[in-house]
Amino acid sequence: MAQKRRKNLLERAKGYRLGRSKKERYAHEAVMRAGRYAFAHRKDKKTDFRQLWIVRLNAAVRENLPAGRQAAFKSYSTFMAAFKKKGFALDRKVLATFASEHPAIFSRIAKQVV
Repeated sequence: MAQKRRKNLLERAKGYRLGRSKKERYAHEAVMRAGRYAFAHRKDKKTDFRQLWIVRLNAAVRENLPAGRQAAFKSYSTFMAAFKKKGFALDRKVLATFASEHPAIFSRIAKQVV
């Protein structure tokens, strides 16, 4: 059983550099630390993507400022406030996808928000 445990540990540490892939003690330390980072960074990834969507939306909103109504929305926050007030049911991910991949659709949405 101990040998199986060691073998599994070294398999998980395969590809690590120097003693971390060969020596049990260093491999255990590296695998435990990697697990902690993997857990924390799975959580961080959600925040990172939300920030990316917000940046994309802000850029798209500034590009689609209505000509006659400059004060309608100048930034992401005012756009989202107007967007929610109109009662649209799209989330930031979908809006950011439209903004980056389908700008014509996003501009139509932005015109409806105004």
